[in-house]
Amino acid sequence: MSFNMTDPDQITNFSEYAQHGKAVIEIKDLYKSFGDNLVLNGFNMTLQEGENLVVMGKSGSGKSVMIKCLVGLEKPDSGTVKVLGKEINSLDQQTLDELRSDIGFLFQGSALYDSMTVRENLEFPMRRHKEKLGEVTNTEPLVREALENVGLAHTIDLMPEELSGGMKRRVALARTLILKPKVILYDEPTSGLDPITSKEIIELMRSIQKKYGTSSLIITHDVDCARVISERMILLVDGINYAEGTYSQLSQSTDPKVEAFFKK
Repeated sequence: MSFNMTDPDQITNFSEYAQHGKAVIEIKDLYKSFGDNLVLNGFNMTLQEGENLVVMGKSGSGKSVMIKCLVGLEKPDSGTVKVLGKEINSLDQQTLDELRSDIGFLFQGSALYDSMTVRENLEFPMRRHKEKLGEVTNTEPLVREALENVGLAHTIDLMPEELSGGMKRRVALARTLILKPKVILYDEPTSGLDPITSKEIIELMRSIQKKYGTSSLIITHDVDCARVISERMILLVDGINYAEGTYSQLSQSTDPKVEAFFKK
């Protein structure tokens, strides 16, 4: 199916675009309000197995709320959220916790524990999810493998304060990888980084997807990041998936709301 990206009537509803392969995340008709503030107004999204999907939206557009609904931290007013075939809002706490072990999350600020060494930061999720790893008595090989995958094996005994911003982001990514997640959620992965470090992080994300076959949902304001990493993009405007397509398609649109994302 092809789309005329200069026609606003065609760029506002691309639900058929992603209907191929196996869906690992399905969001349908998601509504969420806080008081009189309607944040999500019937948002729809599908993430396919092995895909890099970028969601872009202005501050306050509902990206963070959507992510919280996705991992069960917020309950939507209505709509359905399925992750790896399971309806999030129907799960008990134990089952939800088990599902979360298959979802990696790279936080915008890295979220490393300042009082722990790099080694201890990576061991922390393994202690929380012992049942997934089985009888692992020696965590050293797993920790070193994860750090080697991000090129930081030499930092294993350092404290977070001894790391640069880019190194912290890479250690946080190693911690995300330690449980071998099937889906990784990236929250502004290049925010606050210089252009060279941002490029390194983007290349690392591509390498990890290739090596582990992960499905990635990337929330970003960084147009360059979206251009390099995305296989498909969704523009979140007024609480809906306003436009959906490839970077090339969307960047050529003449719709004013779409153009606004690509102006520098």
